[in-house]
Amino acid sequence: MELAVYSIDGNKTAKTIDLNDSIFGIEPNDHAIYLDVKQYLANQRQGTHATKQRNEVKGSTRKLRRQKGTGAARIGDIKSPLLRGGGRAFGKKPRDYSFKVNKKVKSLARMSALAYKVKDNNILVLEDFSFETPKTKQYIELLERFNMLDKKSLLVIPEADKNIMLSSRNLSKARVAIASDINTYQILNAQHLVFVESSLKEVENTLLKL
Repeated sequence: MELAVYSIDGNKTAKTIDLNDSIFGIEPNDHAIYLDVKQYLANQRQGTHATKQRNEVKGSTRKLRRQKGTGAARIGDIKSPLLRGGGRAFGKKPRDYSFKVNKKVKSLARMSALAYKVKDNNILVLEDFSFETPKTKQYIELLERFNMLDKKSLLVIPEADKNIMLSSRNLSKARVAIASDINTYQILNAQHLVFVESSLKEVENTLLKL
């Protein structure tokens, strides 16, 4: 597929770029996307939640009433999960939520997400650029030229650029990612996917070598 290349001024240039069909033109695999996004979200969980079971609650172990003859249900000590202030039955304990997803499945998921963006015409290619100094106003003006200020956007750059990253940092709906580090969740979470021209080659190299 061929896309026009735009300048950061918002004007279409005479250049075009061909998207690699083996990445952007595949038939999307929804299950691969599901697994990759599920793993990403699971990895964000700290897993530090903790509750106290009956053996960890402070209190007497004296039996509250005799077993039989009262007409009431049998009960043990004051730390029973049935009583207020007692331990928690089957409560949460610290755990690791992460799980393994094969590299080829993750690669397929990212390519599938990119293919969906192409089908929805939500990919924009910009000429290579940089800012002389970190300035949020410059990044806002860039987004306004392409009507993306109020929408979620992901700018993909070939390598770390401190000025671009700092310029976008205070914008809640704008994200910047390095081409070799983009993941399926970031791609799908963005309404508009913006590639700097040279970053497309980095994406191809990253995905095709897996």
